[in-house]
Amino acid sequence: MIRAAIPLLPDGDEAREWAERELADPVYDAAQPTPLDRAARAIAEFIGDLLSPRGDIEWSPVLAVAAVLLVAGLLVTAFLIWGRPRLAHRTESSALLFGEAESRSAAQLRAAAEESARSGDWDGAIVARFRALARSLEERGILEAPPGTTAQGLAARAGRPFPDRAHELQAAARSFDDVRYLRRRGTAEVYSAVVAVDEAIARSVPAHAPEVVPA
Repeated sequence: MIRAAIPLLPDGDEAREWAERELADPVYDAAQPTPLDRAARAIAEFIGDLLSPRGDIEWSPVLAVAAVLLVAGLLVTAFLIWGRPRLAHRTESSALLFGEAESRSAAQLRAAAEESARSGDWDGAIVARFRALARSLEERGILEAPPGTTAQGLAARAGRPFPDRAHELQAAARSFDDVRYLRRRGTAEVYSAVVAVDEAIARSVPAHAPEVVPA
């Protein structure tokens, strides 16, 4: 049985090619390197050195399996520590948010919302804070808001990983639409409600794995 299984194992060139192809996936180079990106590159270099022919040493099927398992273990460890790599379309989605150019981070948007609130501009504060909520979900890798995403659509999708906050998310989205599109005046109470759901989501762990492709 063992001898029959050995031909299915990769030879040295095949194992190296598999490892390099996996670790060269564009998903790891889509944005500025994260710790996981750097770890993946380091692993690729390590495997390349490991699988390079050295003198008269022949590739062992056992070593091939060990190398593949080592790569898998290192990638899983890096994933658990630093999270998944940023997606290739993150750059495009970060340029627009609810139909408008928006490149600020969640922290910057929250600061802008607080500044608007201090000056009594509740409309601007509500809009900026809901945008901060959406950008925070992107930054955490929970879901994405590609061009064409609406506030209501984002709230509906965010309600899946955060079912306990689904109604609050929908209410915050309605508040965003009210002041942004329907020209209804924002209030301190409405702003406080949007802040509350943003803070609650920021403290919560999603109920299921992050979305890889927007719904």
